[in-house]
Amino acid sequence: MVIKPRFVLTIHNNRRESVLLENRVILVTGSTDGIGKQCALELAKKGATVLLHGRNPLLGKTVLEQIKKASQNDKIGLFVADFASLKQVRRLATEILEKHTRLDVLVNNAGVYMHDRQLTEDGFEVTFGVNHLAPFLLTNLLLDMIKKSAPSKIVNVSSMVHQNARLDFHNLQGEKRFDAYDAYSLSKLGNLLFTYELAHRLHNSGVTVNALHPGVIATKMLKAGFGSMGGRSVEDGAARIEYLIETLGIENVSGKYFVNDKEQTSSPHSRDEKFQKQFWALSEKMVGLSKD
Repeated sequence: MVIKPRFVLTIHNNRRESVLLENRVILVTGSTDGIGKQCALELAKKGATVLLHGRNPLLGKTVLEQIKKASQNDKIGLFVADFASLKQVRRLATEILEKHTRLDVLVNNAGVYMHDRQLTEDGFEVTFGVNHLAPFLLTNLLLDMIKKSAPSKIVNVSSMVHQNARLDFHNLQGEKRFDAYDAYSLSKLGNLLFTYELAHRLHNSGVTVNALHPGVIATKMLKAGFGSMGGRSVEDGAARIEYLIETLGIENVSGKYFVNDKEQTSSPHSRDEKFQKQFWALSEKMVGLSKD
């Protein structure tokens, strides 16, 4: 018999009704730094089994021990994979499937901001490859496990800058023109197109999928992309992710975009169903999931 985790009422920070996480397995990608690391720490403190992900094994081991010590929780695992390699993404999925029988929450958080046009080992522009194609592939490879773990959740970390992106199917890789900000904005638009189409495909499956803008957070990525412009704390950014994981009352909410814990309307491009389906089909071909 498979015992599913129960939703149990508790009060979190005297702010909202939440679920206890003690029986839940949660994967947070890009969790050896920034928002992802803070989110993993907070989830570990609440008793969840947290699967860390990073591309640097030495840093990963250091963060693993830090979170175990700070949370007094030994149910922490580490998986290493460079999202600039679809081969490594596939290996990551295989390792997770081999070591775990359930996945209650997948947080697609890992991301990069690249100033110059570089290519992944698969020949894709790095920003697009790491920020969109990698989580697209990983999610699809883990989807059967996530469905079997229902009620379960997928949380995609997007950004408000998606509003400035224009979907040019002839320049997804910066083939005609590359601009760092445009490439990043496009990848964040991709996160939303992916979220909406996946939510449609998962209707009535017991799996919800939502996206969020975590805020302008003082991380290395913010500094790399936008210089010393300040930003809110990583604790604040992580809390936005935690809201979608823990809060009671939104268990059945899916296919939405959140800003500051509230549903917001994303850009017209992101809500275009024709673009969503076209983008999905193209992404499938790029990562090798298409049967065509």
